Amino acid sequence: MSRKSALMAALVLLLGLLVARPAQAAPVRIMPLGDSITGSPGCWRALLWNRLQSTGYTNVDFVGTLPPQGCAVAYDGDNEGHGGYLATNVADQNLLPGWLAATRPDIVMMHFGTNDVWNGKSPATITAAFGKLVDQMRASNPNMKILVAKILPMNPANCADCGQRVVALNDAIPGWAAAKSTAASPITVVDQWTGFSTSADTYDGVHPNASGDQKMSDRWYPALAALLSGGTPSPSPSPSPSPSTSPSRTPSPSPSSSPSPSSSPSSSPSSGPAGCSATYTVTNQWGGGFQADVTVRNTGSARIDGWTVTWTFADGQRVTQTWNGTLTQTGESVTVRNAGYNGSLTPGATTSFGFLGSWNGTNTAPSARCAVS
Repeated sequence: MSRKSALMAALVLLLGLLVARPAQAAPVRIMPLGDSITGSPGCWRALLWNRLQSTGYTNVDFVGTLPPQGCAVAYDGDNEGHGGYLATNVADQNLLPGWLAATRPDIVMMHFGTNDVWNGKSPATITAAFGKLVDQMRASNPNMKILVAKILPMNPANCADCGQRVVALNDAIPGWAAAKSTAASPITVVDQWTGFSTSADTYDGVHPNASGDQKMSDRWYPALAALLSGGTPSPSPSPSPSPSTSPSRTPSPSPSSSPSPSSSPSSSPSSGPAGCSATYTVTNQWGGGFQADVTVRNTGSARIDGWTVTWTFADGQRVTQTWNGTLTQTGESVTVRNAGYNGSLTPGATTSFGFLGSWNGTNTAPSARCAVS
């Protein structure tokens, strides 16, 4: 064989190998967006990145125009967490389109609004800014998946009203998200407020310490993992916070939601025959819509590995979005089964799921029943 023929044969073989090799899917590009809680140094991102890697979600790329800022572990630290920034200013000054053009994210994780609250911006003003930012995300990518946090509680020394202002903003976020969400570009609400203590989980009443970083990572992970697995999570955790001086307390409905007497929290738990109970609570209500939370408790003496909660609406209500459970609704009959990660409960342990619903005039809280499944 001549030298020329040998080279041609080698080229043909090389081209064949290249054609036969399956193309690797492009990594999913994830933008962490916010202020100093996200970026300075935002070590919850390091915890989240490494948890994704260890659980098989390796084809991901955290993106942003800002570099990593420490955290003492190896991780993909690119981010868009701008210390001191207000969401309202980012929207008013049209800063986001440039960041999006430079990084081209598929998913945005947004914890924003802390500085807006600190500066006395109203919930309506902040959520209007959120809406503009979402529009800009969708202009960059019509199929953008968006995770929006109910922000961390605040108790800074120089802002006595900040705690209540956070409550008001977080109360407004689920309704805003439900109205703004689309099938192509869903918005998932991730509850970073519930169970977070400004005394135990921050170093200054605002910014998370190590335990706070872990809690933030733990809250982001299920919603992000669902998107990476091809699902579309609905708003993630639990009830809207109540106006209390201690953010670590169990939330109750905010007075600003002005629920009617029929929409007040439901009565005591109704025990199922096989060792679990369910407590249904309306946590927020607005014109035509409401949010509710259901707490499931293992009332038996042995571990359970699955549960099913059922109820029947009396007034034609409909569930529109749910989280932390799998929903079936036929007419006014509702069934919610555990998700893959919250079915196992030891004796006395609890978990919860929540949902957004529609109502018209009357919103009687039903009696929920739990059965081990």
